[in-house]
Amino acid sequence: MLDLIADVTRSGTRLTAALDALTDAEVGAPSTLPGWTRGQVVTHLVHGVDAYLWLLATARTGAEPGPRTDAAVLARELQDGAARPAGELAADLRTRLARLADVCASMPADRWDTLVTALAGWRHPAWYVLHRCRRELETHHVDLDIGYRSTDWPGTYVTWALDDTLAALAARDFPLSRVEAPDLGRSWTLAPTGATLSGPGHAVLGWLSGRATDAPLTADRPLSTPPSWPLPPAPGWS
Repeated sequence: MLDLIADVTRSGTRLTAALDALTDAEVGAPSTLPGWTRGQVVTHLVHGVDAYLWLLATARTGAEPGPRTDAAVLARELQDGAARPAGELAADLRTRLARLADVCASMPADRWDTLVTALAGWRHPAWYVLHRCRRELETHHVDLDIGYRSTDWPGTYVTWALDDTLAALAARDFPLSRVEAPDLGRSWTLAPTGATLSGPGHAVLGWLSGRATDAPLTADRPLSTPPSWPLPPAPGWS
């Protein structure tokens, strides 16, 4: 858990440091997510950390700390995020991440395996919250289009995200038989039929997550379009 907490902290530090260098105009400019400004992406990240804190509080006490934020409120705040000053957005995210680190450091060891329910309805142990947070930080850092690319993703993150995503695709019978990432020294077998895909791990993950449509990949037959990402983990927890 200490290693995972440190990984999340490093991802957050990289991102907030990059935000510190942006002007208000740059934060209000479009991200690579259609229809989203950079400010809206950062606001989404802030809301995400709030949701993770809510889930960890539930795991810690066994009771929900209060109602989840209403969808209409989230949508309104996401729109407001487009106009907020750069420094305010960066400070907001930094404060939330510091709070998350404190909560994680004080979490009783026996509560990390407590099952919590994601907003989408699927359940997972409390420790998976940290993987979700790291995935959000790494993915949306790329979406901000401020110089951070899939090639900058840490190898440990890429390996975990591929393990998680490919297991979920295999459980859904996605037509992909094998994936090879020579740079990671890893390969995955998914299905008895389908394409074999090979390329750098970050490029495979970029393609699966819709973040690298021009990824340097090779396949022995046409590839099907991956489903919306990220997927609930497989086999899942009941």
